[in-house]
Amino acid sequence: MPLVDALLPEFDHEMTVTRKLLERVPEDKLSWKPHPKSMELGQLAQHVATLPMWGSMTLDRSELDLGGTPSLAPITSRAALLEFFDKNVSTTRAALTGKGDGELMAPWTLKKDGQTIFTMPRAGVWRGFVVSHLIHHRAQLSVYLRMNDVPIPSMYGPSADESPF
Repeated sequence: MPLVDALLPEFDHEMTVTRKLLERVPEDKLSWKPHPKSMELGQLAQHVATLPMWGSMTLDRSELDLGGTPSLAPITSRAALLEFFDKNVSTTRAALTGKGDGELMAPWTLKKDGQTIFTMPRAGVWRGFVVSHLIHHRAQLSVYLRMNDVPIPSMYGPSADESPF
């Protein structure tokens, strides 16, 4: 089975689950944070919405240098957050569709100001740096939402707030 046939269903599932969580981000709590060293809820939600874009950058380039990368303007509404997320998901899914194993196993490098941070096959970057990274921050976002009494959707089974059954 081609690698893409395994990666696409996982991507689709994780993006569906992620969108359900982003739909619950309260606009009146975007500046809230649980600790002075933590990101604000709005910053974290925007980071989660941005991470799918890393998938297309992984697939469309052989390397990325983070040096000099401009910051994104803060998103100030749930509608804008969801539109941004949906665009990133659509672009990345299109970039993944039809990729051959050779393309997915080609090396990809992350750099910062010309210094290599890591190089690994695109499939490894996709799984670890894109999908797992997104899952990690999505879990963090679910804790932020819980701390603000926002009901958490079911993700991999029932949540304490809703059951898919």
